[in-house]
Amino acid sequence: MRIIIASNNAHKIGEIKTMLKEFDLEVLGLQDAGIDLDVEEDQDTFMGNAYKKAKEIYDHLTPEAQENTWVLSDDTGLAVEALHGAPGVYSARYSGVAHDDAGNNRKLLKELQGIPEEGRGAKFVTAMVLLGKKLDIRVFGEVQGRILESLNGQGGFGYDPLFFSFDLGKSFGEATEAEKNSVSHRGRALEALLRELKHDENRGGF
Repeated sequence: MRIIIASNNAHKIGEIKTMLKEFDLEVLGLQDAGIDLDVEEDQDTFMGNAYKKAKEIYDHLTPEAQENTWVLSDDTGLAVEALHGAPGVYSARYSGVAHDDAGNNRKLLKELQGIPEEGRGAKFVTAMVLLGKKLDIRVFGEVQGRILESLNGQGGFGYDPLFFSFDLGKSFGEATEAEKNSVSHRGRALEALLRELKHDENRGGF
Protein backbone atom coordinates (compact mmCIF):
# COMPACT_ATOMS: atom_id res chain seq x y z
CA MET A 1 0.00 0.00 0.00
CA ARG A 2 1.19 3.49 -0.75
CA ILE A 3 0.17 6.86 0.61
CA ILE A 4 0.40 9.99 -1.50
CA ILE A 5 0.72 13.11 0.61
CA ALA A 6 -1.18 15.94 -1.04
CA SER A 7 1.74 18.35 -0.84
CA ASN A 8 5.07 19.36 -2.33
CA ASN A 9 6.15 20.96 0.95
CA ALA A 10 9.38 19.16 1.82
CA HIS A 11 9.08 20.03 5.53
CA LYS A 12 5.57 18.63 5.78
CA ILE A 13 6.40 15.49 3.83
CA GLY A 14 9.43 14.90 6.02
CA GLU A 15 7.39 15.25 9.22
CA ILE A 16 4.73 12.81 8.04
CA LYS A 17 7.30 10.30 6.75
CA THR A 18 8.97 10.33 10.15
CA MET A 19 5.68 9.69 11.91
CA LEU A 20 4.77 6.83 9.57
CA LYS A 21 8.16 5.10 9.51
CA GLU A 22 7.06 2.22 11.78
CA PHE A 23 4.45 1.12 9.24
CA ASP A 24 4.97 -0.84 6.03
CA LEU A 25 3.89 1.93 3.70
CA GLU A 26 5.39 3.66 0.69
CA VAL A 27 5.05 7.37 1.41
CA LEU A 28 5.26 9.78 -1.52
CA GLY A 29 4.80 13.47 -2.08
CA LEU A 30 2.97 14.72 -5.16
CA GLN A 31 6.18 15.26 -7.11
CA ASP A 32 7.46 11.79 -6.19
CA ALA A 33 4.19 10.32 -7.45
CA GLY A 34 4.43 12.24 -10.73
CA ILE A 35 1.32 14.30 -10.00
CA ASP A 36 1.23 17.91 -11.17
CA LEU A 37 -2.08 19.11 -9.81
CA ASP A 38 -2.59 22.41 -8.03
CA VAL A 39 -5.83 22.25 -6.03
CA GLU A 40 -7.29 25.64 -5.18
CA GLU A 41 -7.86 25.91 -1.43
CA ASP A 42 -11.00 28.02 -1.60
CA GLN A 43 -13.07 26.50 1.20
CA ASP A 44 -13.91 28.43 4.37
CA THR A 45 -12.86 25.71 6.84
CA PHE A 46 -9.69 23.69 7.40
CA MET A 47 -11.61 20.44 6.90
CA GLY A 48 -13.23 21.72 3.73
CA ASN A 49 -9.83 22.46 2.20
CA ALA A 50 -8.32 19.17 3.36
CA TYR A 51 -11.16 17.10 1.90
CA LYS A 52 -11.18 18.99 -1.40
CA LYS A 53 -7.45 18.38 -1.91
CA ALA A 54 -7.69 14.68 -1.08
CA LYS A 55 -10.73 14.13 -3.30
CA GLU A 56 -9.36 15.91 -6.37
CA ILE A 57 -6.03 14.12 -6.16
CA TYR A 58 -7.61 10.70 -5.59
CA ASP A 59 -9.99 11.24 -8.51
CA HIS A 60 -6.96 12.17 -10.64
CA LEU A 61 -5.48 8.68 -10.19
CA THR A 62 -6.14 5.88 -12.64
CA PRO A 63 -8.61 3.19 -11.52
CA GLU A 64 -5.70 0.78 -11.20
CA ALA A 65 -3.74 3.16 -8.98
CA GLN A 66 -6.79 3.79 -6.80
CA GLU A 67 -6.80 0.12 -5.82
CA ASN A 68 -3.59 0.35 -3.79
CA THR A 69 -3.33 4.07 -3.00
CA TRP A 70 -4.56 6.27 -0.20
CA VAL A 71 -4.35 10.05 -0.44
CA LEU A 72 -3.47 11.91 2.76
CA SER A 73 -4.30 15.59 2.83
CA ASP A 74 -4.27 18.20 5.54
CA ASP A 75 -4.98 21.85 5.94
CA THR A 76 -3.15 23.55 8.75
CA GLY A 77 -3.38 27.03 10.11
CA LEU A 78 -2.82 29.33 13.02
CA ALA A 79 -5.78 30.73 14.94
CA VAL A 80 -5.03 33.74 17.17
CA GLU A 81 -7.57 34.68 19.84
CA ALA A 82 -6.99 38.43 19.65
CA LEU A 83 -7.52 38.30 15.87
CA HIS A 84 -10.79 36.36 16.17
CA GLY A 85 -9.24 33.21 14.72
CA ALA A 86 -7.17 34.84 11.99
CA PRO A 87 -5.11 34.12 10.01
CA GLY A 88 -7.02 30.81 9.96
CA VAL A 89 -7.47 29.26 6.51
CA TYR A 90 -5.40 32.14 5.09
CA SER A 91 -2.35 31.28 7.22
CA ALA A 92 -0.10 30.33 4.29
CA ARG A 93 -0.96 33.50 2.36
CA TYR A 94 -1.62 35.90 5.23
CA SER A 95 0.70 38.56 3.77
CA GLY A 96 -0.81 38.14 0.31
CA VAL A 97 1.83 35.83 -1.15
CA ALA A 98 1.57 32.08 -0.64
CA HIS A 99 4.18 30.57 1.69
CA ASP A 100 6.03 33.84 2.32
CA ASP A 101 7.01 32.89 5.86
CA ALA A 102 8.91 36.08 6.57
CA GLY A 103 6.09 38.26 5.27
CA ASN A 104 3.45 36.32 7.19
CA ASN A 105 5.41 36.64 10.42
CA ARG A 106 5.93 40.35 9.93
CA LYS A 107 2.22 40.91 9.37
CA LEU A 108 1.28 38.84 12.41
CA LEU A 109 3.65 40.79 14.65
CA LYS A 110 2.26 44.07 13.30
CA GLU A 111 -1.35 42.99 13.92
CA LEU A 112 -0.50 42.04 17.51
CA GLN A 113 1.62 45.11 18.26
CA GLY A 114 0.82 46.46 21.72
CA ILE A 115 -1.14 43.39 22.83
CA PRO A 116 0.25 42.02 26.14
CA GLU A 117 1.33 38.43 26.69
CA GLU A 118 -1.95 37.37 28.27
CA GLY A 119 -3.84 38.48 25.16
CA ARG A 120 -1.65 36.62 22.65
CA GLY A 121 -3.18 33.15 23.03
CA ALA A 122 -3.17 31.03 19.88
CA LYS A 123 -3.46 27.51 18.61
CA PHE A 124 -2.28 25.57 15.60
CA VAL A 125 -5.03 23.47 14.01
CA THR A 126 -4.69 20.62 11.54
CA ALA A 127 -7.60 19.04 9.72
CA MET A 128 -6.56 15.75 8.10
CA VAL A 129 -8.29 13.51 5.59
CA LEU A 130 -7.32 10.05 4.35
CA LEU A 131 -9.18 8.86 1.26
CA GLY A 132 -9.04 5.54 -0.49
CA LYS A 133 -11.32 2.93 -1.95
CA LYS A 134 -14.17 2.68 0.58
CA LEU A 135 -12.03 4.69 3.01
CA ASP A 136 -12.83 8.17 4.29
CA ILE A 137 -11.24 9.23 7.59
CA ARG A 138 -11.41 12.83 8.86
CA VAL A 139 -9.70 14.00 12.05
CA PHE A 140 -8.41 17.12 13.81
CA GLY A 141 -5.34 17.93 15.87
CA GLU A 142 -4.62 21.04 17.94
CA VAL A 143 -1.79 22.48 20.03
CA GLN A 144 -2.17 25.45 22.38
CA GLY A 145 0.29 28.29 22.89
CA ARG A 146 0.81 32.01 22.43
CA ILE A 147 2.47 34.35 19.97
CA LEU A 148 5.84 35.76 21.00
CA GLU A 149 6.83 39.36 20.43
CA SER A 150 9.80 38.40 18.25
CA LEU A 151 11.16 35.41 16.35
CA ASN A 152 12.77 32.82 18.59
CA GLY A 153 14.72 29.88 17.19
CA GLN A 154 16.00 28.83 13.78
CA GLY A 155 14.13 25.54 13.42
CA GLY A 156 10.81 24.59 11.92
CA PHE A 157 9.04 26.68 9.29
CA GLY A 158 6.10 29.03 8.89
CA TYR A 159 5.03 30.58 12.18
CA ASP A 160 7.12 28.16 14.27
CA PRO A 161 9.62 30.78 15.57
CA LEU A 162 6.73 32.92 16.84
CA PHE A 163 4.64 30.15 18.39
CA PHE A 164 5.44 29.40 22.03
CA SER A 165 4.19 25.91 22.84
CA PHE A 166 2.72 25.48 26.31
CA ASP A 167 3.51 21.75 26.13
CA LEU A 168 7.21 22.26 25.41
CA GLY A 169 7.83 25.54 27.25
CA LYS A 170 9.65 26.87 24.20
CA SER A 171 8.90 28.03 20.68
CA PHE A 172 8.52 25.51 17.90
CA GLY A 173 11.46 27.28 16.30
CA GLU A 174 13.65 26.25 19.27
CA ALA A 175 12.36 22.68 19.38
CA THR A 176 13.99 19.68 17.75
CA GLU A 177 12.03 17.84 15.11
CA ALA A 178 11.35 15.02 17.58
CA GLU A 179 10.14 17.46 20.24
CA LYS A 180 7.81 19.23 17.86
CA ASN A 181 6.43 15.98 16.44
CA SER A 182 5.68 14.74 19.96
CA VAL A 183 3.16 17.54 20.61
CA SER A 184 2.41 19.09 17.22
CA HIS A 185 -1.04 19.64 15.76
CA ARG A 186 -0.13 17.60 12.70
CA GLY A 187 1.28 14.83 14.87
CA ARG A 188 -1.87 14.71 16.99
CA ALA A 189 -4.08 14.65 13.90
CA LEU A 190 -1.97 11.84 12.46
CA GLU A 191 -2.15 9.90 15.73
CA ALA A 192 -5.94 10.22 15.67
CA LEU A 193 -5.98 9.09 12.05
CA LEU A 194 -3.82 6.05 12.78
CA ARG A 195 -6.10 5.08 15.67
CA GLU A 196 -9.03 5.19 13.27
CA LEU A 197 -7.16 3.05 10.75
CA LYS A 198 -6.19 0.44 13.33
CA HIS A 199 -9.83 0.08 14.33
CA ASP A 200 -11.09 -0.09 10.75
CA GLU A 201 -12.47 -3.62 10.60
CA ASN A 202 -12.70 -3.59 6.83
CA ARG A 203 -8.99 -2.85 6.52
CA GLY A 204 -7.77 -4.93 9.44
CA GLY A 205 -5.28 -2.27 10.43
CA PHE A 206 -1.78 -2.25 9.01
